[in-house]
Amino acid sequence: MSSALLLLRQKLQASLPLTLGAEIFLPEPLLVPASNPKFGDYQSNLPLALAKTLGKPPRIVAEEIVKNLDLADICDVSIAGAGFINFTLKPNYLEQELQKIYGDDRLGVAPVQKPQKIVVDFSSPNIAKEMHVGHLRSTIIGDSIARILEFQGHEVLRLNHVGDWGTQFGMLIAYLQEAYPEALVTQDALDLGDLVALYRQAKQRFDADPEFQEKSRQEVVNLQSGVEATRRAWQLLCQQSRREFQVIYDLLEVELIERGESFYNPFLGAVVEDLTQLGLLEENEGAKCVFLEGFTNKSGDKLPLIIQKTDGGYNYATTDLAALRYRIKEDQAQKIIYVTDAGQANHFTQFFQVARRADWIPETVQLVHVPFGLVKGEDGKKLKTRSGDTIRLQDLLDEAIDRTRQDLEQRLTTEARTETAEFINHTAKIIGLSAVKYADLSQNRTSDYIFSYDKMLNLQGNTAPYLLYAYVRVQGISRKGEIDLDKLTNPRLILQESPEITLAKHILTLEEILAEVTQDLYPNRLCQYLFELSQKFNQFLEQCPVLKAEEPMRTSRLVLCNLTARTLKLGLSLLGISVLERM
Repeated sequence: MSSALLLLRQKLQASLPLTLGAEIFLPEPLLVPASNPKFGDYQSNLPLALAKTLGKPPRIVAEEIVKNLDLADICDVSIAGAGFINFTLKPNYLEQELQKIYGDDRLGVAPVQKPQKIVVDFSSPNIAKEMHVGHLRSTIIGDSIARILEFQGHEVLRLNHVGDWGTQFGMLIAYLQEAYPEALVTQDALDLGDLVALYRQAKQRFDADPEFQEKSRQEVVNLQSGVEATRRAWQLLCQQSRREFQVIYDLLEVELIERGESFYNPFLGAVVEDLTQLGLLEENEGAKCVFLEGFTNKSGDKLPLIIQKTDGGYNYATTDLAALRYRIKEDQAQKIIYVTDAGQANHFTQFFQVARRADWIPETVQLVHVPFGLVKGEDGKKLKTRSGDTIRLQDLLDEAIDRTRQDLEQRLTTEARTETAEFINHTAKIIGLSAVKYADLSQNRTSDYIFSYDKMLNLQGNTAPYLLYAYVRVQGISRKGEIDLDKLTNPRLILQESPEITLAKHILTLEEILAEVTQDLYPNRLCQYLFELSQKFNQFLEQCPVLKAEEPMRTSRLVLCNLTARTLKLGLSLLGISVLERM
């Protein structure tokens, strides 16, 4: 189904030849949602743009455009000010459109006509380290973007580019050989937390002991050349980390395909060889580099991007270039989306530049870095534990669930309600995790945001509990009226009251919102849409009786309730959030 915005743009475009004449260049029709309800639903300033070309006052141009518009069945059209055209959708049109989407599982959102193969690279923790709060945003934002693209009909490859290769493994293996050799031959001999502590000790030793540095480098060589004992030790460390990561991914209901740095190791040599043949590689203090355009040091000299280090090892950029080439050649990706913190923006700009200069990116392939800001504590500083350590992601999620459970139990006591432990645990898990996800996704992803359990768990305001409660209210109406809302036969929509019309209009803009999110990859736009939907629904319930209304108004309002709930459920699912039937 075409959205009202798209339909009006098409109608406006069709009217222009009659207004302008074939010999005059036709600009793209300028039509946008109205900034204020008093201007209607949509507004165009096209007459102002055409006035100079036509040599006529904008208001006269507006009158000529309106005269040639065929919108009698869709909306009322008026001219305001110097020559703005306002469009107000008619209730009859809204009723017809709601009728169309009522029996559609996709609520009128058509799949894209030209689906793409899209890689979404997100989460990306490091092996032998615990996932921490720094991985929260990449995981949640990346999952939501992937869900929305999949819903739109694109073929999405969700990749987890984990750090599972390089010097840190040689360092850790060398240290464990001395401190805890059992961990190199026995599965789960150490907890991941203990392994992290040992990694820190290994790093301190590496920085202070040249002999240990050399031993660590030799273990890297052993790993790269496939020495069985080193390779086996590395696999044990990777397997243990994967299991720990999967616990969190299962909790968050996030699906990923792991393809770590080690996967691209066989292709690194070809990157160096090809860049050499293209004349892009230069030696700089023994390292092989590409000197970047637009990046200079304090002296004004071009900065080098190291592709191969002096000891023959490779850098992150080398791996990312190899991954990029693989995704284009083997995965046939038409768009590659990288979801990482904003601090890596320069890295992506730099290796993208090298890939373009090497002519490795076809015109049909789009590279997109999706940056995000920091998660901060309520003191405005980077979120850490009281001891100054980075917060484990598992601990953060567990606390959200625990706080929700305590709040729920207190509320049940206050209301003298009795619920099973199963209900309490399930509800606490859904609300707690939803609150964490929504608090993140509802922010403009490029901004830092303050992490506050109290705010994200609040039943009022732009929070997950507020949206979930709006959905639950519909289920409550269904239970109270003993009505299966999905089995209303031949429901007829009748929109008369202002809150009904306002809610109907909002429901019908879902397709426009999803198109915007697909284009700019800002999930907070969908969050804002769902928040406003919940507000408009609550206002509708306050002013328009549902179960006590007379027929056919009663059924019409039940349909509107059902459409609201279905829209909330669909929209929340695209954010990775499940709904509840009761709270």
